[in-house]
Amino acid sequence: MKTHYDPLTHPHCQAQSYAPSYWASTSPLPCPKSPPTSSKTFEVAIIGGGFSGLLTAYYLASHFNIHCCVLEANQVGFGASARNAGFVLKGAGRLSYPAMVKKWGMSAAKDVYSEFSDAVQRVSNLITEHSIACERQENGYLKVAHTPGALTRLKEQTEFLTRFGDNATFLSAPQLKAQFMNHTQAHGAMRLPDGFGVNPLKLLLGYRHIMLQTGVTLFENSLVRAIHSTGNRHELIINDTSVSIRANNIVFAGNAYNSKMIHPLINNRYIPILSSIMVTRPLTQLELGLTGLKTHQITMDTRTLKYYFRLLPDKRLLFGGRGAVFASQQQHPKFLNGLKKGLSDCFPCLDGIPHDHYWSGYIAATLDDMPHVNFDNNIGYILGYCGAGLSFSAQAAFRLAQQIAGQKIPNLPLYNTPLPYIPLPKFRRLGQLAYYQYATVLDKL
Repeated sequence: MKTHYDPLTHPHCQAQSYAPSYWASTSPLPCPKSPPTSSKTFEVAIIGGGFSGLLTAYYLASHFNIHCCVLEANQVGFGASARNAGFVLKGAGRLSYPAMVKKWGMSAAKDVYSEFSDAVQRVSNLITEHSIACERQENGYLKVAHTPGALTRLKEQTEFLTRFGDNATFLSAPQLKAQFMNHTQAHGAMRLPDGFGVNPLKLLLGYRHIMLQTGVTLFENSLVRAIHSTGNRHELIINDTSVSIRANNIVFAGNAYNSKMIHPLINNRYIPILSSIMVTRPLTQLELGLTGLKTHQITMDTRTLKYYFRLLPDKRLLFGGRGAVFASQQQHPKFLNGLKKGLSDCFPCLDGIPHDHYWSGYIAATLDDMPHVNFDNNIGYILGYCGAGLSFSAQAAFRLAQQIAGQKIPNLPLYNTPLPYIPLPKFRRLGQLAYYQYATVLDKL
């Protein structure tokens, strides 16, 4: 088994190391559910036990009374759902709203924006309705302009979102400093009122709990090694055994952690990209004063290769950004040092601050820069969140459950177009490396 996991080269993610994340230090994982010991039949088999898989199962069982199971290769808490920064925001993939208007028209772009807005509210409702203790923080999402050129574009975006009916607010650099933080690279910011931060592992375990309460069967440490399909019937071979799961419908919900070559519908149709996060020791009162941090709101800048951060409940600062291109390099000190330099560029007083946690995880990017939720011929998938899956996974899971149950859903590109194939897939990493070089130059403009 190779030491450094890469979804492009490893056949699967089973038996890989769990992330040494800050989240893992705050919550122990429950005892894992056992793999199947005999062959069983379900209406729907869902492959992947992250946000997407757990919530698809939850909605299928609770809203539509559909008999389903979830198959997780490791244990719930292994993949991206427990490695991310815990940002609940209106993620639109990497496709800007003006680009959506140009591509699909104003009406469709507004409807897509509504789906992403509903996703944030859906997560909020799940937390409230089920009393999920996930360290929810104050509402607010700040997008910080890192150059004068980015400030001009951010003003235009603020005006654009008000046309969608959003309560977006533009903040000048002095306003940002007075009300929120002393970010030395900020030329201004846009604030949206309905994003918020959570502990993603605790949220994930909350989803696991409510899903199990609906009667869904969860199999952990259960790798789907092969799928044999005959007509509308599917047989999933589990681990190194003769045990199989039979289902009328299957769903791929592993996102960037899907097994390589498991099905042509998703294979070679996304790019797994490493994102890295560090968490500092708790800030002192002096450091809090010097940074001017008066908020726990989630914050991201306008770079193509973005930095994102927030102050955690225990006064640690979480700071993240793009990681290595090649998996073998993900533990190289230059990437941690790059994050530390990014942090000190924003807050010079934190130059050299020790970190207590550092980890990486994969996001899935698509060729058309947007997520896809698709169900056709008894096979469904959710894929391509482009780093904004914590919130949209809730809406995507609900829409996929509706499709499986035969209900009508909005006629939008998110739901009615398949994942585009990536040309020359063997060269994805080289293409990514070239793009990073280009983005580094672009981010200086």
